[in-house]
Amino acid sequence: MKFTPKHINRFLFFKLPSAWISGIRVKSIDDQQAVVTAKHKWINQNPFNSMYFAVLAMGAELSTGILVMKKIQDTGKNISMLVTGTQGEFTKKAKGRIRFICDEGKAIDAYIQKALETGEGVQFDLTSKAYDEANDLVCTFKFRWNIKQKK
Repeated sequence: MKFTPKHINRFLFFKLPSAWISGIRVKSIDDQQAVVTAKHKWINQNPFNSMYFAVLAMGAELSTGILVMKKIQDTGKNISMLVTGTQGEFTKKAKGRIRFICDEGKAIDAYIQKALETGEGVQFDLTSKAYDEANDLVCTFKFRWNIKQKK
């Protein structure tokens, strides 16, 4: 898979349709960070007229996961990945366009290197922070990832 926003968003349409329908889109990805957005609208709202927490979780998880996927593909090795835990903290109503940012690319490189060197599974946490259009922090998610080189 090519790691451009266009290709990733096409992947969402076919492999994660609930994220696509909810309006989640990858805006940018590079070696250090991934930025994902979602706009508050009727299809992804809760009864309190803000974005439903599950949509926030999908956007946040995608911002961490797509960065792990890119780093794994860059190695050319066959490495499995799996989320084994999550934690979220909500600080403000999510309205308007929300940006989810994971900027832990360098840390992911070290985790992948450790998995390749040891042949063992490696568990690590990645954080995604979500901001509204006023650049106020809306929520913070932490995802526990496990990676392991396949034999």
